[in-house]
Amino acid sequence: MLGVAKNIIAKAADRGVKLYLPVDCVIAEKAAADAEAKVVTIQEIPQDWMGLDIGPASATLFSEALQNAKTIIWNGPMGMFEIDAFSRGTFSLVTSVANSYALTIIGGGDTDVAVHRGGESHKISFISTGGGAFLELLEGKPMPAIEALETCGGK
Repeated sequence: MLGVAKNIIAKAADRGVKLYLPVDCVIAEKAAADAEAKVVTIQEIPQDWMGLDIGPASATLFSEALQNAKTIIWNGPMGMFEIDAFSRGTFSLVTSVANSYALTIIGGGDTDVAVHRGGESHKISFISTGGGAFLELLEGKPMPAIEALETCGGK
């Protein structure tokens, strides 16, 4: 997985694409509603703690990056949004994406749920609940159902 990430970072740099990564996160020792949560920089995550949401600085960074976007494709929540303490990053992005002037495309069941819970689904251009299939379509991989429809020629 680390090799894939390094490859993506290198390709982005080669193409002059700015890559935005979290600078802070919300951490806890356990993924539970009663867990003690703290905001720390990415470098400060203790060994036995988990990063469960992006932090406020990351949410601001991502929201600002989206302001002038012409197209936004989003697949996957920013954190464990089902638990309130770890939901703020996801819902911050829901608001930013929904209020943008971009073509907005949401992929994946969890992201779909987050957009609906945030009350902003009516502002999204397109929502797909198929997360894995959505990503495969973007990669240009064959979609058996679509191929079958194309083969039959709409008959």
